[in-house]
Amino acid sequence: MAEDVSKRFVRRAFVKKVLRRTLAILTIGGLIYGLAALVYATKTIYKVKMNYAVVLEKFGGKREAITGVGWHVRLPFFTRIEQEVSLMNQMLFLAGSIDPMRIISKENVALWTSAVLTYRIRDLRIWAIENLEAMDILQGDYDGIVKDILQAQPVDNLVSKRETIKEEIFTALKSRPINEGGPTLEEKFGIEIVSFVLKETRFGDKLVAATEEKKRRELIAEAENYAADQEASRIRKLYAAYLDGIQSLQGAVGRTDGTTDTALLQFLTQQKWATAYEKNQEGQHTVVIQNTQGAPALTLPAPPVPSEPSKE
Repeated sequence: MAEDVSKRFVRRAFVKKVLRRTLAILTIGGLIYGLAALVYATKTIYKVKMNYAVVLEKFGGKREAITGVGWHVRLPFFTRIEQEVSLMNQMLFLAGSIDPMRIISKENVALWTSAVLTYRIRDLRIWAIENLEAMDILQGDYDGIVKDILQAQPVDNLVSKRETIKEEIFTALKSRPINEGGPTLEEKFGIEIVSFVLKETRFGDKLVAATEEKKRRELIAEAENYAADQEASRIRKLYAAYLDGIQSLQGAVGRTDGTTDTALLQFLTQQKWATAYEKNQEGQHTVVIQNTQGAPALTLPAPPVPSEPSKE
């Protein structure tokens, strides 16, 4: 009986010991995990990835650019990570949006355009330490230069000479000072302008509709002018044929001295001489003469007088 009680006591002590050790291990593990999470959250130990850099602000206010790839340690509460900067190629859209932006051409015509700039940070000290909110400042300078060049162009150039305008803007962004005697974008921000692309340049919907209506009217006017030219050509041909006919007839029936009877000329100048001619072509023998200036000076032969029968 005493042995059974002793065994049960030993088992209970063993179980309690195992539970205490398990609880202690769990507690230690939790503390280690919490400490690791705290270190990770405060970034006391941080990693710098390839083509990235970290700007570290120290307790005294000094800022330092960390560019070495790998793990780094900083003092908690005395230093802080201000920002992480990418050193790879980055895109900057016109007006900060992929959607087209409205501009006004030299002739006060509204157009929609979109563009994208590709740049790379070369000097992290200039970019992150000498410029406060460098991205916002770069966006403003970039939009101003591009809009100045685009809005100084005639509307025809904006549509038909995009390649020339694109190269002009790229040259301005890369090497032209922002202001006379001032720095360029590359000098001001410590970046390299890699490329510039003018993605889209188009008219507004209302202007497109007006342009289509104008083209339609121009086509109608062109067709009417062509019809008028054809009619004028036909009239010139008819007049030439009419004149040739008069000259031929005058040469055939005129006098030997080159003159023509007045009555004949009056006949030839009548507007209905062609109608009379057409009637004669149909086999009729009636000639229509329209004379508004009096009787023509023509002598017609007297009709034959029937002979009387002889009286025998």
